[in-house]
Amino acid sequence: MKNKTLKEKIIESMFAVSKKPVLFKDLLEANASFNEGMLVDPGKLNFKFRYGKSYMIFSVICFLVFIPFTILTHDFFQKIDFHISIIATILATSGVFVTFDIFKAWARKSLTKQLIKKAWENHLPFFPYEKYSTKVEEVYEEALKKELPKRDLEKYILDSLVQND
Repeated sequence: MKNKTLKEKIIESMFAVSKKPVLFKDLLEANASFNEGMLVDPGKLNFKFRYGKSYMIFSVICFLVFIPFTILTHDFFQKIDFHISIIATILATSGVFVTFDIFKAWARKSLTKQLIKKAWENHLPFFPYEKYSTKVEEVYEEALKKELPKRDLEKYILDSLVQND
Protein backbone atom coordinates (compact mmCIF):
# COMPACT_ATOMS: atom_id res chain seq x y z
CA MET A 1 0.00 0.00 0.00
CA LYS A 2 1.31 3.41 -0.99
CA ASN A 3 1.76 6.10 1.66
CA LYS A 4 -0.39 9.07 0.70
CA THR A 5 0.80 12.63 0.97
CA LEU A 6 -1.19 15.22 2.90
CA LYS A 7 -2.28 16.75 -0.42
CA GLU A 8 -3.64 13.39 -1.65
CA LYS A 9 -5.50 12.80 1.63
CA ILE A 10 -7.08 16.26 1.52
CA ILE A 11 -8.18 15.90 -2.09
CA GLU A 12 -9.47 12.36 -1.54
CA SER A 13 -11.69 13.51 1.32
CA MET A 14 -13.00 16.59 -0.56
CA PHE A 15 -14.38 14.64 -3.51
CA ALA A 16 -16.38 11.51 -4.15
CA VAL A 17 -14.93 9.65 -7.13
CA SER A 18 -16.90 6.92 -8.89
CA LYS A 19 -15.30 3.58 -9.59
CA LYS A 20 -16.71 3.64 -13.13
CA PRO A 21 -14.03 4.05 -15.80
CA VAL A 22 -13.87 7.29 -17.78
CA LEU A 23 -15.08 6.88 -21.36
CA PHE A 24 -12.60 7.57 -24.17
CA LYS A 25 -14.54 10.50 -25.62
CA ASP A 26 -14.98 11.99 -22.13
CA LEU A 27 -11.22 11.68 -21.57
CA LEU A 28 -10.54 13.54 -24.81
CA GLU A 29 -12.98 16.32 -23.91
CA ALA A 30 -11.60 16.60 -20.37
CA ASN A 31 -8.01 16.68 -21.65
CA ALA A 32 -8.82 19.40 -24.17
CA SER A 33 -10.61 21.54 -21.56
CA PHE A 34 -7.87 21.00 -18.98
CA ASN A 35 -5.12 21.94 -21.45
CA GLU A 36 -7.00 25.15 -22.23
CA GLY A 37 -7.08 26.01 -18.52
CA MET A 38 -10.82 25.54 -18.21
CA LEU A 39 -12.74 23.72 -15.51
CA VAL A 40 -13.66 20.19 -16.53
CA ASP A 41 -17.21 18.94 -16.13
CA PRO A 42 -17.16 16.61 -13.08
CA GLY A 43 -19.56 14.27 -14.88
CA LYS A 44 -16.95 13.58 -17.56
CA LEU A 45 -14.44 12.32 -14.99
CA ASN A 46 -17.01 10.79 -12.62
CA PHE A 47 -16.47 12.86 -9.48
CA LYS A 48 -18.46 15.20 -7.29
CA PHE A 49 -17.59 17.80 -4.68
CA ARG A 50 -18.25 17.10 -0.98
CA TYR A 51 -19.00 20.54 0.40
CA GLY A 52 -19.40 19.58 4.07
CA LYS A 53 -16.05 17.83 4.29
CA SER A 54 -14.39 20.62 2.32
CA TYR A 55 -15.64 23.24 4.77
CA MET A 56 -14.41 21.14 7.69
CA ILE A 57 -10.95 20.67 6.16
CA PHE A 58 -10.67 24.35 5.33
CA SER A 59 -11.83 25.28 8.84
CA VAL A 60 -9.05 23.18 10.35
CA ILE A 61 -6.49 24.84 8.06
CA CYS A 62 -7.79 28.31 9.03
CA PHE A 63 -7.70 27.34 12.69
CA LEU A 64 -4.08 26.23 12.35
CA VAL A 65 -3.17 29.53 10.69
CA PHE A 66 -5.26 32.04 12.65
CA ILE A 67 -4.78 30.78 16.21
CA PRO A 68 -0.97 31.26 16.21
CA PHE A 69 -1.41 34.57 14.35
CA THR A 70 -3.97 35.73 16.92
CA ILE A 71 -1.73 34.75 19.81
CA LEU A 72 1.21 36.62 18.29
CA THR A 73 -0.73 39.81 17.49
CA HIS A 74 -3.11 39.93 20.48
CA ASP A 75 -1.05 42.38 22.55
CA PHE A 76 -0.58 44.69 19.57
CA PHE A 77 -4.29 44.83 18.72
CA GLN A 78 -5.20 45.22 22.38
CA LYS A 79 -3.10 48.39 22.67
CA ILE A 80 -4.24 50.12 19.46
CA ASP A 81 -7.56 51.73 18.61
CA PHE A 82 -10.36 49.14 18.41
CA HIS A 83 -11.43 50.49 14.99
CA ILE A 84 -8.23 49.13 13.50
CA SER A 85 -9.00 45.76 15.11
CA ILE A 86 -12.46 45.79 13.53
CA ILE A 87 -11.01 46.62 10.11
CA ALA A 88 -8.39 43.85 10.51
CA THR A 89 -11.18 41.40 11.42
CA ILE A 90 -13.19 42.39 8.36
CA LEU A 91 -10.16 41.93 6.12
CA ALA A 92 -9.32 38.57 7.69
CA THR A 93 -12.90 37.34 7.30
CA SER A 94 -13.10 38.38 3.66
CA GLY A 95 -9.70 36.77 3.12
CA VAL A 96 -11.05 33.48 4.48
CA PHE A 97 -13.95 33.47 2.02
CA VAL A 98 -11.77 34.37 -0.96
CA THR A 99 -9.17 31.81 0.06
CA PHE A 100 -11.81 29.07 0.27
CA ASP A 101 -12.65 29.58 -3.41
CA ILE A 102 -8.96 29.43 -4.28
CA PHE A 103 -8.61 26.27 -2.16
CA LYS A 104 -11.56 24.63 -3.97
CA ALA A 105 -10.14 25.53 -7.39
CA TRP A 106 -6.71 24.17 -6.45
CA ALA A 107 -8.20 20.90 -5.20
CA ARG A 108 -10.45 20.50 -8.24
CA LYS A 109 -7.58 21.17 -10.64
CA SER A 110 -5.34 18.68 -8.82
CA LEU A 111 -8.02 15.98 -8.85
CA THR A 112 -8.85 16.64 -12.49
CA LYS A 113 -5.23 16.16 -13.55
CA GLN A 114 -4.95 13.03 -11.42
CA LEU A 115 -8.14 11.51 -12.94
CA ILE A 116 -7.11 12.42 -16.48
CA LYS A 117 -3.75 10.70 -15.97
CA LYS A 118 -5.45 7.61 -14.52
CA ALA A 119 -7.88 7.40 -17.46
CA TRP A 120 -5.01 8.09 -19.84
CA GLU A 121 -3.16 5.01 -18.56
CA ASN A 122 -6.28 2.97 -19.26
CA HIS A 123 -7.02 4.25 -22.78
CA LEU A 124 -3.59 5.35 -24.08
CA PRO A 125 -1.03 3.30 -22.13
CA PHE A 126 1.70 3.49 -24.80
CA PHE A 127 1.58 7.28 -25.09
CA PRO A 128 2.88 9.05 -21.96
CA TYR A 129 0.52 11.79 -20.79
CA GLU A 130 3.16 14.49 -20.35
CA LYS A 131 4.46 14.04 -23.89
CA TYR A 132 1.21 13.40 -25.78
CA SER A 133 -1.56 15.36 -24.05
CA THR A 134 -1.30 18.36 -26.39
CA LYS A 135 -0.83 16.15 -29.47
CA VAL A 136 -3.95 14.17 -28.60
CA GLU A 137 -5.84 17.44 -28.09
CA GLU A 138 -4.83 18.63 -31.58
CA VAL A 139 -5.82 15.33 -33.19
CA TYR A 140 -9.12 15.35 -31.28
CA GLU A 141 -9.89 18.86 -32.56
CA GLU A 142 -9.16 17.67 -36.12
CA ALA A 143 -11.52 14.73 -35.59
CA LEU A 144 -14.25 17.09 -34.37
CA LYS A 145 -13.80 19.28 -37.47
CA LYS A 146 -14.12 16.19 -39.67
CA GLU A 147 -17.23 15.19 -37.66
CA LEU A 148 -16.03 11.63 -37.21
CA PRO A 149 -18.55 9.26 -35.61
CA LYS A 150 -17.91 8.24 -32.02
CA ARG A 151 -17.16 4.64 -32.99
CA ASP A 152 -14.27 5.72 -35.31
CA LEU A 153 -12.79 8.30 -32.95
CA GLU A 154 -10.44 6.01 -31.00
CA LYS A 155 -9.04 4.39 -34.14
CA TYR A 156 -8.49 7.81 -35.75
CA ILE A 157 -6.69 9.17 -32.67
CA LEU A 158 -4.45 6.11 -32.31
CA ASP A 159 -3.66 5.98 -36.05
CA SER A 160 -2.73 9.68 -36.04
CA LEU A 161 -0.47 9.30 -33.02
CA VAL A 162 1.32 6.30 -34.51
CA GLN A 163 1.79 8.04 -37.90
CA ASN A 164 3.17 11.22 -36.31
CA ASP A 165 5.78 9.38 -34.22
